[in-house]
Amino acid sequence: MDTGFDINRFKNGTPSTDQYERQLKRLTDANKEVVCIEAAVREAIRNISEMDGRSFVIYGEPQSGKTEMMICLTAKLLDTGYNFILHLLNDSVDLLGQNLGRFKSSGLAPAARNFSEILDPAVKLKGQRHVIFCKKNGSDLRKLIEKIGKVQNIVVIDDEADYASPNAKVNSGDKSPINDLIENIIGETGIYIGVTATPARLDLNNTFDNDSNRWVNFPPHSKYTGQDVFFPLDGPVNFHRTLLSGGGSDPKYARQALFSFMVNAAYLNLYVNSAEKNYSMLVHTSGKKADHKSDWNTVHDTLVSLVTQDVANFEKYTRFIWDLCKKRYADADADRITRYILENIARHAIIILNSERDWKDNSSAATNPTSLFTIIIGGNIVSRGVTLDNLLSMFFTRDVQHKIQQDTYIQRARMFGSRGDYLRFFELTIPQSLYLDWHRCFVFHRLALAAIREGHGSLVWLGDQRIQTVANSSIDRSTVDLNRGEMSFSLFDYRPELEAVIAEKDAAFDKMEKLATILGDAAFPEYLRRYIRRASPSGSVSIAIHPSADISNYKETDGLDKSNIVRKKGFMGKSQIDRNPNASHHLMVIHNGGAKARLFYKFIGTIQFIKNMSHDS
Repeated sequence: MDTGFDINRFKNGTPSTDQYERQLKRLTDANKEVVCIEAAVREAIRNISEMDGRSFVIYGEPQSGKTEMMICLTAKLLDTGYNFILHLLNDSVDLLGQNLGRFKSSGLAPAARNFSEILDPAVKLKGQRHVIFCKKNGSDLRKLIEKIGKVQNIVVIDDEADYASPNAKVNSGDKSPINDLIENIIGETGIYIGVTATPARLDLNNTFDNDSNRWVNFPPHSKYTGQDVFFPLDGPVNFHRTLLSGGGSDPKYARQALFSFMVNAAYLNLYVNSAEKNYSMLVHTSGKKADHKSDWNTVHDTLVSLVTQDVANFEKYTRFIWDLCKKRYADADADRITRYILENIARHAIIILNSERDWKDNSSAATNPTSLFTIIIGGNIVSRGVTLDNLLSMFFTRDVQHKIQQDTYIQRARMFGSRGDYLRFFELTIPQSLYLDWHRCFVFHRLALAAIREGHGSLVWLGDQRIQTVANSSIDRSTVDLNRGEMSFSLFDYRPELEAVIAEKDAAFDKMEKLATILGDAAFPEYLRRYIRRASPSGSVSIAIHPSADISNYKETDGLDKSNIVRKKGFMGKSQIDRNPNASHHLMVIHNGGAKARLFYKFIGTIQFIKNMSHDS
């Protein structure tokens, strides 16, 4: 029966509340894992809805899929009733375009828009929902603020949050421009969610008063290859790792890395892949443009020699390629691989990324190689927020003479990501000393995040004579202790049998394992035990396991929390350390009268522990 037109049948008084589920379905239909995304989104929403979290950080490994997580988080925030969600990105037109494109193609409603799309006076904001993207650029942020004014309950999701957002003038009583503008946007009612792989700066800077007790871990998916793969604490590596004894600046190292890259790519296409694929090699140079040009000359001249078959070098280079085939791939025909390389050598591209303009012009060819052999040469421009598909080789050409900054080098791990399908063919060529420094960056990073993953207090960030945690200008010295501190892990039920183990005369390594059996991994993490073993050159004498201490009768002072077993100035002092002058690693169980206990760890040596004292309970 024809009932006629009725406009009420087409009115929808309430917006959709199932966008989050639709985003999860989109990912599962594409055979992507969503368990890790669900965990992070669930905890973030709980922070906001149940814990009144107004400023916190979501941290995850470099290149672990944070963009898809942010799409799903945005969907859940819309479902929950938040009407204005602002995404901040690094000051890069191309990166903004990439992320904005991924958000638009996800099917979110409302569709994500660049801030410039809402600046026209005809665009009204009130009564509508908005997902807006804006670069962390002073001019853009000012224009955005002029348009939106004081939006109530805005949610700011800050990608690469440790970059540009922290207050670089924190110790002068002033605010750096970007920090001030973002704080203006958040206002009194907004929510700030920083997203990054390197959150130390946000903690030590007290950026937007974020609370490390509310931080959210975004765990990597099962196919992710990250620090455990490329910087394992022990055991063999599952990729090609070529460590250079010198600084790496000799042109022969660049040539050898180039030949090795081509051999691996050729083997994959001839013996592994069902269809030919293009691969890339990243030549990571210093920040100097002269070094970029020098590396370009080496790579270019080498490729020209193979293309033109010049008399001077063709035989020498071809022989090197052939010998490498024989040595590396015994199951393959070295002639066939060498011939494939020479027949296809003209299908190469060399991309120099010196500047933002270079990135804008060439980023597509760099991130998704369109030439069989793609060589990318760059420094800082490729060190953050860039995902390089089919990256098969990474070459660091020069060692670093000064201290390296931990957050910067963690972000430079462009080989991280979903490399599992061809991991055993991936090659990292790097000066040995730089690799060891880089390795310690990740060991320190892993140790620092252990406490926050267990959800029981403030972080301790580690540095040493070669590794600087973050830029000094970003450390809020009013709340951060630059003296050596302690690390601690999960609370556990105190058991008297611990005393018998601690009092045993066994070697410290054996005693550690007995303690671990009683305490469990959360209270005494396995990776900490492995690190202690590796960093104990004198064996067991490098380790001191102190008698446990009862703090139930300690005088009530500011900074002491007996129930959580936390004290701002720590528990291990000079008297304990002096009893074991040869020990580098100190372990001590502290309990509050026999109910709860916590294990504390302190390192005496070249490592500096940096702790933000304002976040203690």
